[in-house]
Amino acid sequence: MEEKQVVDALETLTREVERLNARHARPLRHLAFQFARGLMFGLGSVVGASLLVSVAAWWLSQIEFLPIIGNWAAQIASEISAPRP
Repeated sequence: MEEKQVVDALETLTREVERLNARHARPLRHLAFQFARGLMFGLGSVVGASLLVSVAAWWLSQIEFLPIIGNWAAQIASEISAPRP
């Protein structure tokens, strides 16, 4: 590497470290960001798991040649699609 490239790389690295230090210098903002990130992760996990379980229950309800699993899955599917009071 040329000396100019090394100097440019060090300057870029210095700017990145300063940017990271500035981000962590405000602990309340950092805490709020991490809290929001955790909420979004939790919400995404719940929605994803709900969709996965719904699709699995529907798929299992389509299996009629296995009476035990088919009836059980049909019951789950009817409970999922039933209107709530």
